[in-house]
Amino acid sequence: MKKINEILDRYHSDRTRLMDILWDVQHQWGYIPDKVLPAMADKLGTTEQDIRETYSFYHFFLGKPAAKHHIYLSDTVIAKMHGYQAVFDALEKETGCVFGAHEEVGPFCLETTSCIGLSDQEPAMLIGKEVFTRLTPEKIARIIHRLKNGETPAEIVNPNGLATDTLAYVHTMVESGIRSKGPLFFQGKTDFKSLLNRVICSPPDVVTKTVSESGLRGRGGAGFSTGLKWRLCSDNEEKTRFVICNADEGEPGTFKDRVLLMESPQEVIFGMITAGYAIGAQEGIIYLRSEYFYLKNYLEKQLAEFRAEGLLGKAIGGKPEFNFEIRIQMGAGAYICGDETALIESLEGNRGTPRVKPPYPVNMGYLGKPTSANNVETFVAVTHIIDKGASWFKAMGTAESAGTRLLSISGDCDAPGIYEIEWGITLNEVLKKAGAKDAWAVQVSGPSGECVSVEKDGDRKIALEDLSCNGSFMIFNRSRDLLGIVRQFTQFFVNESCGICVPCRSGNVDLFKKINRVIDGKACQKDLDEVVVWGKLVRKTSRCGLGGTSPKPILTTLENFPQLYQEKLVKQEGPLLPSFDLKESRRGYLEAISTLSDRSTS
Repeated sequence: MKKINEILDRYHSDRTRLMDILWDVQHQWGYIPDKVLPAMADKLGTTEQDIRETYSFYHFFLGKPAAKHHIYLSDTVIAKMHGYQAVFDALEKETGCVFGAHEEVGPFCLETTSCIGLSDQEPAMLIGKEVFTRLTPEKIARIIHRLKNGETPAEIVNPNGLATDTLAYVHTMVESGIRSKGPLFFQGKTDFKSLLNRVICSPPDVVTKTVSESGLRGRGGAGFSTGLKWRLCSDNEEKTRFVICNADEGEPGTFKDRVLLMESPQEVIFGMITAGYAIGAQEGIIYLRSEYFYLKNYLEKQLAEFRAEGLLGKAIGGKPEFNFEIRIQMGAGAYICGDETALIESLEGNRGTPRVKPPYPVNMGYLGKPTSANNVETFVAVTHIIDKGASWFKAMGTAESAGTRLLSISGDCDAPGIYEIEWGITLNEVLKKAGAKDAWAVQVSGPSGECVSVEKDGDRKIALEDLSCNGSFMIFNRSRDLLGIVRQFTQFFVNESCGICVPCRSGNVDLFKKINRVIDGKACQKDLDEVVVWGKLVRKTSRCGLGGTSPKPILTTLENFPQLYQEKLVKQEGPLLPSFDLKESRRGYLEAISTLSDRSTS
C-alpha cells in the first residue's frame, strides 16, 4: 500500500484531484484495482462506490486487469472512408484477438474509440500514450510483429529516443497538416515579455475592453462574446477566480486545437495569462483530452519556460499583486466534457455530467468560484489581439464574426488539413481551397452541426450570421452512404450521452431506431414525421448542448437531402407501422411468462 499512499500524498489527499489520482493509479498498476479503493476512500473522505461510479464514467479508465497493449482504433466516418475495415481486420488477424472481447488478459486487447483528433491522418490508433497514423494492413503487421518481439510502442514511434517534451518527438507520430496560413495563426515567434509589459501597463478592465472591442467571440462553438464573459467574471465580488482552457477537442472531425497546441502552445499560454490578469484570477487550468497525452510533457516544458522567464508564478512582470499559475489536467475520454460545466465537474473529480444553468460558471464555476472557460483557439486569438490591436482584428471578417478562424478539413478532398480562413468566405471557396472536386455534402461543425448540400448551400457564407462553424469540415462526395453516416453520428450521441436527463438518454435511442428502420426499408412517412417531432423535443428539453444538437444529423439531412429518405420509405397499410413485428413485440412478454412459470413450479 506504500504506492497508493505516495500517490495520495502527491495530491494532498484532495478529493477534487481524483482524476489525477486515478490516472496515477492506472499508470502504476495498469488498471484501477479494488485493493487500493479502501485507502483511497478513507483518505479522500468518500466511498469506494463513489470512486467506482466516477471512473466508470470515463472511456479510458480500466476497472479490470488490462492487456499489456491496449489498442484503441479510431472508428470515425472519415477513417471508414480510408481503409478502416482492412485495418480492423488486420488487427484481429495479427493479434489473434477480437474487438471488444475482454474475457482473458493477454498481450493484446482491441477496442474501437471515437475520434482521436487525427481525421486528416486516418486510419489511426492509440496504444497507451503513443499514436499511429495512416495505417494500412502492412503497417499493422509490422507494428504488431515488433510488439510481439518485445519492443514498446514508444520505441516503435520514437526509434531515436527523442525527449518526450520536444516538438520533434510529437512530430515522430503526428503531422501538423497546416495547409494555409492567414494573418493571425502560425506567424512565428512573439516577444512575450514585451507583450506582457503592454498588458500589465493597462488596468485589467482596459484589457477586457480591448478584447470586447475586437469583436472576438468564443471559438468553441457557442460564439459568446469573450470580452463580455471576462467582464461578467470580474464583476463578481468573489475574489478567488479561475481561467480554464478547454482543450477537450472531442467533436469528431475537429483537430485544429491539436495543431495549435503543437505549433503555438506559447500563444495559448499567453492568452490564458492575459485572461488571468483581466479577470483577476490566480490559477489557470488546461483541461487536455487524454487522446492528446503525447502532448502533455511538451506543454509542461512550455509552462516551465514561461516560469523561468518570469511570465508565470508570483509577481509576474514585477507586479506584486499579479500572481498566476497554470497546470494541466488530463481528461479520460468523455465527449460530454467539452461542455464547460461538465468539464468543471470533471476537474473537481466527479463524473462529467453537465450542471443546470444558471448559475453560470462566470458566477459559480470551478470549486464554486467565478470561472472563465475559453477555447484553445480563443486564447491564441487573444494573444494576437493584444499584439496588433482590436481594430486590426475587427477589420477582418463580417459584422457578427470578426477576425479569422481555423478549419479542420477532412474527407473527400485532395488536401485535408488545417486552413486559416477569414469569416465571410463561401462554402464553395473553402471546397476549392481543399481540392474537393465533386463534393456533394459537407458536415459543418461535426455531428453536432449541419449537414449541408453543396448544390444548394455552396454560396452561403461561413459566419455566425449565416453558416456557423466550430472548426470541423467533413466533405463527402456522391459515392458516400449519407444515411449510413447519419446512423453512425446518431450512434455516437447515444454512446456519449451522460444519461442524466430522459430526453437525451431515451430520445437519442429512439432516433437511432428510426434511422435504422429507414435504412432497413421498414419506415413509412409516419416514421419521418415522428423523427421531426421527437428530434425537436430532444433539442428543446435536454439538459445540455449534447441533446440540444444530437438530432441535427437526422434533421438537417432530412431537410437538405429528403430524397434519400423518401426513396427508402414503404407504404403503410392499416393502423400498424410497417416496422411492427408481432413476434418481436411479444418476445419480452413470453420471456416474462416463462420466468414466472419457472418460479411458480420451483
